Amino acid sequence: MSCVPPSWVLAPVGDLVELSPKNSCADSTEVGFVPLQRLGVDYRSRHTFDTRQWAEVKKGYTQFADGDVLLARITPSFENGKAGIVRNLPNGVGAGSTEYFVCRPYHDALLPEYLLAHFKTPRFLRDGKQVMSGAAGQQRVPKQYVLDSRIPLAPLAEQKRIVDKLDAVLARVDACRERLDRLPDILKRFRHAVLAAATSGTLTEDWRESASKPDAWTNVRLDQIADVAGGLTKDAKKQSDGDAAIPYLRVANVQRGYLDLSEVKTIRVPNQKLASLLLEPGDILFTEGGDIDKLGRGWVWEGQIARCTHQNHVFRARLFDKANQPKYISWWGNHRGLDFFLKGGKQTTNLASINKSQLRALPISLPPSDEQAEIVHRVGTLFAYADRLEARYAAARAQVERLAPALIEKAFRGELVPQDPNDEPASVLLGRIRAACASTPAKPKRHRTMRKAKMAKPTRASVKEIIAGMAAEIFTFDDLRAHVASDYESLKSIVFELLAEPDPSLRQVFDTKAKALRFVRLKS
Repeated sequence: MSCVPPSWVLAPVGDLVELSPKNSCADSTEVGFVPLQRLGVDYRSRHTFDTRQWAEVKKGYTQFADGDVLLARITPSFENGKAGIVRNLPNGVGAGSTEYFVCRPYHDALLPEYLLAHFKTPRFLRDGKQVMSGAAGQQRVPKQYVLDSRIPLAPLAEQKRIVDKLDAVLARVDACRERLDRLPDILKRFRHAVLAAATSGTLTEDWRESASKPDAWTNVRLDQIADVAGGLTKDAKKQSDGDAAIPYLRVANVQRGYLDLSEVKTIRVPNQKLASLLLEPGDILFTEGGDIDKLGRGWVWEGQIARCTHQNHVFRARLFDKANQPKYISWWGNHRGLDFFLKGGKQTTNLASINKSQLRALPISLPPSDEQAEIVHRVGTLFAYADRLEARYAAARAQVERLAPALIEKAFRGELVPQDPNDEPASVLLGRIRAACASTPAKPKRHRTMRKAKMAKPTRASVKEIIAGMAAEIFTFDDLRAHVASDYESLKSIVFELLAEPDPSLRQVFDTKAKALRFVRLKS
């Protein structure tokens, strides 16, 4: 992104913001508390907050105020683009996760919305991911990466036009996404309605009227039309090296109306039992249960894998009369069987299961075989139509997700709004900001005590030793800092390493009374 319009400049973010600013207010002041999960990932997302008193959050958390830009620095929040502008906090002040970078833009050089757009660019996120460091699951973006990141800086007036245009266009993108996201539920209800019509006779009502002698539907039990069998128990003690290792279906493979064969495991089957345990095309599979969604769900095996069996938590129904349609029986079980299974099955909180006897007793309204074939044809046609709509939805949804990054990249190429030659060039305002910063006296460094100045650079072992010698068994991070001569980030990294040790010397707890994090020293 080296080519920018003539009135723009490439400037380090660090020249345009105050990083990690501090707030000052009375301890009794009501402020907003924004944990990491309350921050959005989209450009137009708005954070939410809890109301706290300043005394509760002024220590041990990151401080910010209305107009600041928050950027998550820890994986996977950073890669997901979790960032936003602080808005509408009580008294304009707040605090939150220590995993935030807080950037306060200089108001006469950089708009918060413009900086936020920079943090959402694919390049910024991709390059930041490459320089992350830290233990697995605790990787973070270095502060210097954010400060050194070069932002294509437009004149202030053009920034305003850009953010106004982005907000308007991305509002339409959000509306499009919202409308698209209604489709999966519509398709789900459509498929449900199709099966309701198919299993009630409504779907083929016109077909029956056109038949010269339509046969009546009959009420049967599953065991009257099919042989119901359980599957194979995986018992390592009963397996031998001479047994055949073949694929087998688990509950995870048998879904409601389809088979998920993305991961099929193998099991050893005694050679003498192999023939009786192999699945045959046309076999109807039913799951035993687990959570409610798994209860009695299933689909038809069509021989997708040669020599395949099934575990004991998956039942197999093999039709006696091959003129009957296994797909119709499966649709009946998926659509109308759940209520029957819930009434007769074994249930606990959020869990339910059926046994072979209950499955055998499943009542089915069975049309004549020729009408079953017509039902299967019509349902297949309607479901294929729904599948095509679903594929088009997925393609459109993917396209919508690409729109926001593409529009933001276009904005930073100077292509989203026209340039105005009367705008003050960005180089002039950048020079003014740098001059103002140079003339501002540097903040005096805090002097540490002689005792801390003489201490060596802390290590995991030295910090562990200090913790062991502390008088209090429960302490805050600030209490620990008072005993360790170290900068905040280095000590924090060491503490995280200590927490992740196999035999940790401390653990982290939340003090509900103080509403703050504490550390507890563990006995060795």
